[in-house]
Amino acid sequence: MFPEAVIDVMGYALHLAQQGGKHPDAKPLKGFSGGSVLEITADHDGDTWRAVYTLRYKDAIYVLHAFQKKSKQGIKTPGQHIKLIQRRMKQAQVHYAQTHQKKQR
Repeated sequence: MFPEAVIDVMGYALHLAQQGGKHPDAKPLKGFSGGSVLEITADHDGDTWRAVYTLRYKDAIYVLHAFQKKSKQGIKTPGQHIKLIQRRMKQAQVHYAQTHQKKQR
């Protein structure tokens, strides 16, 4: 469960993104081209927490994953998390296409 202080940081970062801004700690996630997949990190009590979201779509923000980074070896995002983010990105693409088509009718 995310600590309240981390929820505040993540929530504020997503609020800024919805308003067209960018949190100072938000940065493109490596391995995703174009800078449309961003991650926000927050440290609390010696732990690091991350939320990954995409701004790829014109009128929607999709939060793809949020987790506590448990690996103590470097800052690289573990492979299983990257694979999950990739799957969710594909799901977001399908969802956006379906809901966008409905809005255009």
